[in-house]
Amino acid sequence: MSINFQELRDLLGAISQTDITELVLKNNDFELTVRKDKGFTAAAQTAVSPQIIDAVPNPAPTVPTAITPPTAEAPAAPAVDDKKWVDVTSPMVGTFYSAPAPDEDPFVGVGDRVTKGDTVCIIEAMKLMNEIEGEVTGQIMEIAVENGEPVEFGQVLMRVNPG
Repeated sequence: MSINFQELRDLLGAISQTDITELVLKNNDFELTVRKDKGFTAAAQTAVSPQIIDAVPNPAPTVPTAITPPTAEAPAAPAVDDKKWVDVTSPMVGTFYSAPAPDEDPFVGVGDRVTKGDTVCIIEAMKLMNEIEGEVTGQIMEIAVENGEPVEFGQVLMRVNPG
């Protein structure tokens, strides 16, 4: 059994949207164990023979080894208690999009007011566009990811100052 990194990414994305807490795929040359714990996206342990690694074409571009947070300038804002801010988190593994289409304006920007239920972004997972709605009414204080950036389950997308 061989699996390429795109198939693995799709599999992890599908598992993150279910109640499955553990999955084991095993044969003579390959073993994959995926466990989903509270607070983790998925922990994968693999034991792969060299033949399978060689069969995967150029894995580096398809799976990032580390995602570093973007460096963005903090907007000039009045003194606000950031402990009251509410995090808008990703409900799935996918790609963050700030606008409905590349040539359209973003759903929200820093400083914008949102109402509970407003669409604040889109997460693309397995070719499906999932609209993410705000859970509180308030002001967008921070957008933590860049447009087109891959996101993990539970990753903070933006922060809202309720009120």
